[in-house]
Amino acid sequence: MNDTSGDLFHPGERALQERFGSSALVQAQGARIVRDHLNDQHRDFYPLLSQIYIGAQDADSCLWASLRCGAPGFVTALDPHHLQIAAPALPGDPMGSALHVGQPLGLLGLDLTNRRRNRANGCIASLGDDGFTLAIERAFGNCPKYIQTRTHEVPPAAPAASSSGFIDGTRIDDDACAQLAAADTFFIASHAQEVAGAGVDVSHRGGKQGFVRVDGDRTLTVPDFLGNQLFMTLGNLLLDARAGLLCVDFATGDLLWLTGRAEIVWDGPEVAAFAGAERLLRFHLERLRRAPGALPQRWSFAEYSPFLRSIGVWQTP
Repeated sequence: MNDTSGDLFHPGERALQERFGSSALVQAQGARIVRDHLNDQHRDFYPLLSQIYIGAQDADSCLWASLRCGAPGFVTALDPHHLQIAAPALPGDPMGSALHVGQPLGLLGLDLTNRRRNRANGCIASLGDDGFTLAIERAFGNCPKYIQTRTHEVPPAAPAASSSGFIDGTRIDDDACAQLAAADTFFIASHAQEVAGAGVDVSHRGGKQGFVRVDGDRTLTVPDFLGNQLFMTLGNLLLDARAGLLCVDFATGDLLWLTGRAEIVWDGPEVAAFAGAERLLRFHLERLRRAPGALPQRWSFAEYSPFLRSIGVWQTP
């Protein structure tokens, strides 16, 4: 990878950087922000985590966002170009059997206790029943905007969730609707598959509880706030509408995976009515899976991000 922003970002990302006036910043700082390896700080960061979020596509070319978890140290940097994730797929994970060597994969490391996060993407270099190794192609830090802090709790004693204890569907049922409506966080995977150099990306989205609006049994709308101006997620969606969402109930361990297509609502009265929204993302569901209690960890809510103080909420009719 050359140290030029033109090589660091694909056409979809560059088009939005130009549209929203961040091209000069990217030109000046791109090679410092985005690297083709893990620096010392990032190699020290990942072993501190107890969760890692990933994004990839399945054999049907559907995108999914998901996670792996374990005791701190389950993620290790083998060297500046390889991350090892020593954790199996959780029960019900739709990507659990879909991964293969050479597959593009996006990764997000997020410390829920202090809002620190780093992102990377690359390809799976090795794969086993107990995890995989990611060969890094692009790595970068993210600001702490819109991340809610949480405190790790000891989960109650209960039978472990089984791989058969999930519910598949093509519509947002009452339980899924309730989980989405109560969420203050979700994760989104995107991938401009047909563009050379465009890896899978997985990113965090946060807002006040209820910022995910369920518009029907197959449609969601969420506000998109001012971010890092790199436009990696939106740049992918500009070229490829496929997207995967993951909603985690941190208190109960319930997981909700959704895959479908996203459209960007650039402006208009609906955008203007939501304080702080730069635009909206509208997600159209194709498939979902719910796995009650599949996450073995439990987290209690601690504090909203201070960046949400001036952010609005959906106005009810």
